[in-house]
Amino acid sequence: MIGKLDPDTLGHVLDRTGASSVDLLTGAAYGEDAAAIDLGDGETLVVSSDPISLAADRAGTLGVYVACNDVAASGADPEFLTNVIFLPEENNETLTTLTDQLDAAADALGVTIVGGHTEYVSALDRPLLSLTAFGRTDYHVPTGGAQPGDRLLLTKGAAIEGTGILATDFVDAAREAGIEQATLNRATDFFEEISVHPEAERLRSAATAMHDPTEGGVVTGCVELAAASGVDLVVERESVPIRPETAAICAAISIDPLRIFGSGALLATVPPSAVDPALDALAEADIDAAVIGEVRESSGDNNDGALVLDGERITTAPTDQLYPLWEDNS
Repeated sequence: MIGKLDPDTLGHVLDRTGASSVDLLTGAAYGEDAAAIDLGDGETLVVSSDPISLAADRAGTLGVYVACNDVAASGADPEFLTNVIFLPEENNETLTTLTDQLDAAADALGVTIVGGHTEYVSALDRPLLSLTAFGRTDYHVPTGGAQPGDRLLLTKGAAIEGTGILATDFVDAAREAGIEQATLNRATDFFEEISVHPEAERLRSAATAMHDPTEGGVVTGCVELAAASGVDLVVERESVPIRPETAAICAAISIDPLRIFGSGALLATVPPSAVDPALDALAEADIDAAVIGEVRESSGDNNDGALVLDGERITTAPTDQLYPLWEDNS
């Protein structure tokens, strides 16, 4: 088995760990992007950790962006990072590549790497990274804040990260499936768009909730946001922006672009009156975005939240469809 824990198992883990604090505003919970800690004087510290273990070609770059995206999606400006690197064997070339990527990505975001840990672990068959990002804000935006009547926005498009991974880690399979090199080159450039800080900065004053769809893509991101908020997100597939490169590569390899890694996009719920100003603010920054659905009261028996995609009510996040490809290549 590979991928995230299911909500019940995760809940069991969270119920058995940690101590309480009066300063904790948002703690660990299914679907929440990050923890929020009250620093006093109206200031909140946002903290999030994320691992990277499979996207071999750009692991350092993605590690920085993914960790910082969770902080940005919670309404804060990422400021500091710690990074932990486990290597399967002594390999200076791999270590140099990873640290160069970490440094370049952190520098591009204006984030300072303040510490971490590096060691060799012979039981591993590939490098494993885990990064923790920190940022401060006076306007925390939780994942669980969506309200019935809100509209659901998605920036950039589905499977931004997943498309880049397909064009690099699985480039041979894509070529064999008939994808032209020019398309693969454009898809590889999607890695330059993984940060969601620019759009989060423009949306946070209007958003009731924000969430970045990572593992499992748009479908999982919506399931998590809906669960955290206790609402239904009603979405039509045809409303979800999918770039031509993404559509071509996913069709060739027979995978669903709504069910693979989606970092680089941001899900946000905003009141109806804020939709046009929000889209205008994004357009001014040359960030594509679309309204892909709306928030409704939960139709579940226990008021559990869900994604309603083309009429199908989805309460369980799917396994990311890139995982079997990695397993086949291992």
